[in-house]
Amino acid sequence: MKGATENTAWALVTGASAGIGAEFCRQLAARGYSQVMVARRQDRLQQLAAELADRHAVECRVLPLDMAQKGAARTLETTLAEAGIEIEFLVNNAGYGVPGTFTEPDWQVHEDSLNVMLNSVAELTWRLLPGMQRRGQGYIVNVASLAGLVPSSARHTLYGATKSFLIKFSESLTAENLDTGVRVSALCPGFTYSEFHDVTGVREQVSQMPAWMWMEADEVVRYGIESVTRSPPRVIAVPGRVNRFIAMLSRKLPQRLAQRLTQKESHRWRKQD
Repeated sequence: MKGATENTAWALVTGASAGIGAEFCRQLAARGYSQVMVARRQDRLQQLAAELADRHAVECRVLPLDMAQKGAARTLETTLAEAGIEIEFLVNNAGYGVPGTFTEPDWQVHEDSLNVMLNSVAELTWRLLPGMQRRGQGYIVNVASLAGLVPSSARHTLYGATKSFLIKFSESLTAENLDTGVRVSALCPGFTYSEFHDVTGVREQVSQMPAWMWMEADEVVRYGIESVTRSPPRVIAVPGRVNRFIAMLSRKLPQRLAQRLTQKESHRWRKQD
């Protein structure tokens, strides 16, 4: 990775090859941010980098990297330092759900998912946050989910749990950075048009959900960027009126009733036997 141009504002997006991650790259490039794009699919990253460089005249660096691998966050930090790149806007977006009940997959499958959605998020933030604090400015978006705010259902057992972690993690980071100039937000989308449901194997189920339950990725990302850059930021950012209503309802309903409703309806978005 060659040296960076001086006085360039840089964004780093994990899971940047498609869906919400790619849309973050597009909208941040439109705001003048040069991009460090991280994902496993190098061909997708290169296509997106060419698109953004041509459309917005920003620098784009492609880093094909699997965040499930031990040491991935350290590798990222070292690569950025060698290139002289200081990250101002960090989007921890990489993530996926593991289909099936908890004991169906091999443990390695679960461990990889936890490394992507929990360990690498915490470590990468730990490595990049001090630079933001030192410079007195920075933005961190942890892409969580509405699933982290409502009762969990059977199957995809660790997904809601890891998203709940991202929400609480963002709340703590906000409290610790009130006077540093660093703003943090947990973005909690609901059903969003992307490849996510193909990867998790529930496309057939979620395709039966009514259209009013869905949002486009550009709407979600626009709300996420606005939420973290406003003053004060929305620490928990839930895009869409329907999603905000669901989140509110899950808080107001008696816990046992909310749990029963979730279990009853979960066949709509979780693959059954």
